[in-house]
Amino acid sequence: MSLIRNSSLTNASAPMVGLPLGISMDKSKRALFSLVLSAALCSFSGSLFAASLSDVFQVAESMNTNAKKSQAKIDRLNEETNQLLSDYKIVLKEIEGLRVYNRQLERQISSQEKEMMQLAQSIDEVTVIERQVSPLMERMIDYLDQFIGLDIPFLMTERRDRVERLREIMDRADVAVSEKFSQILRAYQIENEYGRTMETYGDTIEIDGTERIVDMLKVGRIALVYQTQDGESTGMWNVGSERYEEIDSSYESSIRQGIRMARQQATIDMLALPIMGPEVAQ
Repeated sequence: MSLIRNSSLTNASAPMVGLPLGISMDKSKRALFSLVLSAALCSFSGSLFAASLSDVFQVAESMNTNAKKSQAKIDRLNEETNQLLSDYKIVLKEIEGLRVYNRQLERQISSQEKEMMQLAQSIDEVTVIERQVSPLMERMIDYLDQFIGLDIPFLMTERRDRVERLREIMDRADVAVSEKFSQILRAYQIENEYGRTMETYGDTIEIDGTERIVDMLKVGRIALVYQTQDGESTGMWNVGSERYEEIDSSYESSIRQGIRMARQQATIDMLALPIMGPEVAQ
């Protein structure tokens, strides 16, 4: 505006050439307005483009961040799923093992039930057997006592005490029937072994109405002889008369040797012993 004004003032005296003044002014204004408008549009377009590009980057960065979070979540869920699958397989194996174990237990329980039935039946039978065995054991003890009384009188105190212990055991409720029967059989075995052994022991016996301390020698059940500790008297048990009798001195050395053999002080050898024949014993 000032430029046009100044030009008009300078050239006021000179004549105008071309378009009238009003027309020139309008075109200049439009050109200037177009120029300013273009500059403004260019500036606005650049700012708008820069703002849009920044928003695109922010959105892309936000999408990448969300994608990373989503992927991490997916990875975590995948790990959890794999762990759950592994645990599930382990549980399946345990269940299968428990099924096998339960089947085995069922078989064992069935077998135990059968054994319980058999035991119950055996107990009933044992009760019946016990009622029958108890009188038998009583008779066995009586027979043993009678046998000792009829046998040659060696180790009488020991043998009588054994019988008394058996009678005491029979009256005890805390001793099983099997144990009672076992003790009785053991007593019979001991008595049976006496017939195969040679033994010597000290004892006090009555000789001609006088009690004497002697060394006894038992050879099985065929001979029971004695000798005083000073060696002055030697004798034997007379089965027929059921008393001790002195014998002649010809047996003294043999009986002394037999006593030494029974004490394991001499080697086993033949012995000459006084033995009464069966017809005399009757």
